Amino acid sequence: MNTKPTHSVPTSLFGLPGEDPHELILFGSDSDGGLRSIVAIHNTSRGPAFGGCRMWRYASDLAALTDALRLSQGMTFKNALADLPFGGGKAVIIAPEGASIDRSQLFHAFGDLVNSAGGRYITAEDVGTTTADMRMVASRSKFVSGLPRQGKFGGDPSPKTAWGVFLAIEQGLRLHLKKSLKGSTVAVQGLGSVGLALCEYLSDSGAQLIVADVDELRVAKAIGRFGARRVSPEEILEVSADVLAPCALGGVLNSTSVPKIRASIVAGAANNQLSRPEDGVMLRDRGVLYLPDFLINAGGIVSVAREYLGTGSESEVMSEVALIAGRVAELLERCQSGGSPAEVAETWARQKIGLGSSWSREVP
Repeated sequence: MNTKPTHSVPTSLFGLPGEDPHELILFGSDSDGGLRSIVAIHNTSRGPAFGGCRMWRYASDLAALTDALRLSQGMTFKNALADLPFGGGKAVIIAPEGASIDRSQLFHAFGDLVNSAGGRYITAEDVGTTTADMRMVASRSKFVSGLPRQGKFGGDPSPKTAWGVFLAIEQGLRLHLKKSLKGSTVAVQGLGSVGLALCEYLSDSGAQLIVADVDELRVAKAIGRFGARRVSPEEILEVSADVLAPCALGGVLNSTSVPKIRASIVAGAANNQLSRPEDGVMLRDRGVLYLPDFLINAGGIVSVAREYLGTGSESEVMSEVALIAGRVAELLERCQSGGSPAEVAETWARQKIGLGSSWSREVP
């Protein structure tokens, strides 16, 4: 599948087009460890910026900056709608070239970079990073979560992310299509840790699965465990299904793909699924219900936030993640006054933060 971002590049080093500048952007490098990293702190009006660290092979430094800026803004909206006492931030690491990476040295250096922000940014795992990596970060900085903790909840947040998306899909089917999951068809794009966990929840509830991933071993696992039907990565966005669940990387909903989508609902775990705001409007105009990623994939940040704060228990965290279903229902109610779900959800988040609406801006 094409997981390369297709969104506009920034015209400024300080923020996204038409948006207020980010509060702080840190560029860090370490020649010994091979680190080249960007920490983007978007907004801290609700508290320290909280968001994971992504490691990826970017086409350019500018592509890495673009990803960091978009992801960090999305975290601001996500944390606000989840009613967490945190702002939005994100880190990206440009994956070093070569087959062998000394991850210990790399993430020690990244921990030093996180520490240099003085607590304004808290990190955790994301695409391309693991709980083991976060242990390395924790040896250099206390501003990290997503760690296995003896006798407590925490660690890998992927199952919590999947649980929230599952509940959103269930709610979307019930309210939008008047259907249950049993017998419904869900096309899952991307079978990483979140995508596979989502497939398990869906399969256990009687959904029929269509799957695609660039990794054939993951596809084989989904076929063996869930009886899923395989399609190619090029086909997954265009299959006929009740729900399309993008669970790979962002930018997959764009001017090219949206006209070809045949699902009734789009609801997945990937961040920044919309390439541009207009693509959310296009989905609405085509009669496709889009449940915004920053509303429904908040289960992971709820988990790592409560772990970091030391509040709650495993059952209480799951109950807090379950509130996503009620937010989906509230979003659909708010949409009755006009506006696409993406527009309405962003406006809702901005109200919680105290930011003005950006939906009247021109998007290049």
